[in-house]
Amino acid sequence: MTNDVKEIFSNRGEGRPGGEAAPAPAALAAKVRTLAPSMTRSMQRVAEAVATDPAGCAALTVTGLAELTGTSEATVVRTARLLGYPGYRDLRLALAGLAAHQQSGRAPSVTADIAVDDPIADVVAKLAHDEQQTLADTAAGLDTVQLGAAVTALAAARRTDIYGVGASGLVAQDLAQKLLRIGLVAHAHSDPHLAVTNAVQLRAGDVAIAITHSGSTGDVIEPLRAAFDRGATTVAITGRPDGPVSQYADHILTTSTARESELRPAAMSSRTSQLLVVDCLFTGVTQRTYETAAPALSASYEALAHRHSPRTR
Repeated sequence: MTNDVKEIFSNRGEGRPGGEAAPAPAALAAKVRTLAPSMTRSMQRVAEAVATDPAGCAALTVTGLAELTGTSEATVVRTARLLGYPGYRDLRLALAGLAAHQQSGRAPSVTADIAVDDPIADVVAKLAHDEQQTLADTAAGLDTVQLGAAVTALAAARRTDIYGVGASGLVAQDLAQKLLRIGLVAHAHSDPHLAVTNAVQLRAGDVAIAITHSGSTGDVIEPLRAAFDRGATTVAITGRPDGPVSQYADHILTTSTARESELRPAAMSSRTSQLLVVDCLFTGVTQRTYETAAPALSASYEALAHRHSPRTR
């Protein structure tokens, strides 16, 4: 029996934890881009190969892909499982589906790095492309069951605390002000001391949201843990769903980022994907609380209308 056959039979009947389905082919490229930075170098080579040439890799056995990437068969199988597939057989099926998707004319483009001497028009085009790809990847990889559960908790929350520092702190402020405008009680905390002292006041029926691209920001994880320990519903918005923050999150909303470069730090693309998730949360909550949210929005618009009108002497 070949190693390929052994690998297939060893995974027969094996499902993902929690009974989750494997990612759809359209979400495979997005998942590779999201998880690749946290992989080992050998696993990155496998991930890069399947993302770059899905059709070619779909035609390879597990041994063939291991030889192509200079890795081992075990590394190929581990990479497949990290990407959400029970085994290599399932990954090959997804690669074939992705190849067909690309041949339909909807293949994702490869983004070029921004060079120091790029004309400003090229900078605009490259950034716009990266932003579009980041949003598409985030939408493809976002777990709508987890999103729906987070929306349900937010809509019924007595109070919502949101934690984020740096660029993620700006996103936290954006979500807080959105929730406030529809009449909900929400606070954004970027000061780690205030975040913790507020988190210990939470209880069941409250919601705490941590926003951290790395999934390992201690100043965000500490208050989320405090809220979790006190029975609040906890949500993590993160680019690393396997990071430490996930230990204290009831619901995980995964974001994607464009490839980081010298002139485009991760904070730029992570902010874009985080804002998309925030907008999804806000829109979902507004739908659930429409009877009270709509009048609250109207009142806030009316209260600010005079500030947007030309002043008369």
